[in-house]
Amino acid sequence: MTTANAAMLEQIKSGQGFIAALDQSGGSTPKALKGYGIEADAFSNDEEMFALIHDMRSRIVTAPCFNGDKVIGAILFERTMDGDAGGKPVPALLWERGVVPFLKIDKGLEDEADGVQLMKANPGLDDLCKRAVAKGVFGTKMRSVINLANEAGVKAIVEQQFAEAARIAAHGLVPIIEPEVNIKSAERDAADRLLLNETLAALDAWTGAPVMLKLSLPTEAGLFQPLVDHPKVLRVVALSGGFARPEACVELAKNPGIIASFSRALLEDLRHQMSDDEFNSSLGGAINEIHAASVA
Repeated sequence: MTTANAAMLEQIKSGQGFIAALDQSGGSTPKALKGYGIEADAFSNDEEMFALIHDMRSRIVTAPCFNGDKVIGAILFERTMDGDAGGKPVPALLWERGVVPFLKIDKGLEDEADGVQLMKANPGLDDLCKRAVAKGVFGTKMRSVINLANEAGVKAIVEQQFAEAARIAAHGLVPIIEPEVNIKSAERDAADRLLLNETLAALDAWTGAPVMLKLSLPTEAGLFQPLVDHPKVLRVVALSGGFARPEACVELAKNPGIIASFSRALLEDLRHQMSDDEFNSSLGGAINEIHAASVA
C-alpha cells in the first residue's frame, strides 16, 4: 500500500466527518442544475450541461470550508474525476485538502424485477478502475435500488453488489456497496431486515480487504449496528434518500457509528446566483449541520 493510500485509509476509517456525494450522472444532472438555479434553457446539449455542473462542483470543492476537517471524502462522477478545479486535477485537489476521492462506477439501473432494480452490466469496469487508480482515487461507489421486501430480489441485489466489489477490490480500490432501500416503500422496514441478513451473510463469505456500505437510514434506529461493528466493514455511510437535510440529519443522529454521504441534502440551499461569500456561508452551514449529525 502506498503512503498516500495508507493515509487515505486512516482518514476514512477514523476521520470525524462525512462523505460528500458529488456524483449526479447524466440522468440526474438537469434536476441538480435546476435545484442550483439553472433552468434547462441555459444549455442546449450534454456538453454544455456537463460544463455547468462541473462549474458547480468546482465551486464546491474549492470553497474554503470544503476540507478534511469535516468532509473526509467525496464521491465523484467520472467526468469530474477527469476534470480540473482550481487549476489541478480534481482528485489531487481534494486529497491536498484532506478529502479522500471516490468514483461512482455504475452505469445506472435495470428495470424493476422481483421488487428491485439491479445495476446495468458494466463491461468497461476494469478499464475505469485502472484509470481511477492512475488518478489517485481511493475507492468506488455503485448503486442499486430495493423497492419491495422481496427475498429473491434482495438476495440478487446483494450478490451482484459483492460480485462487482470483488472486481473493484482486485484493483486495490475500496468499494462502497450501495443497495438503497427506497424510503417511500410501503415495505421499507421488512426490506431493511432482509437487506441486513443478506449483507451479513455476504460479509461472512467475503475474503478481501474491508468494504464500505452506503445504506438508506433504517426505519428502526440502530438496526444496522451489526454492520457498523462488523470487522469486514471499514465504514457505514448513509444516503439522504429524498429526505430534506433537517430530517436526514435527525434520522442520521439516531444511528450511532453511521456517517452521512449526502448529495441533495448537502447541496439543497446552494444557488448559482449567490456571491462567493453567500455561497461559502451557505455551504459551510450545511457542512456543519451534516457533520454534527454524523458525529452525534
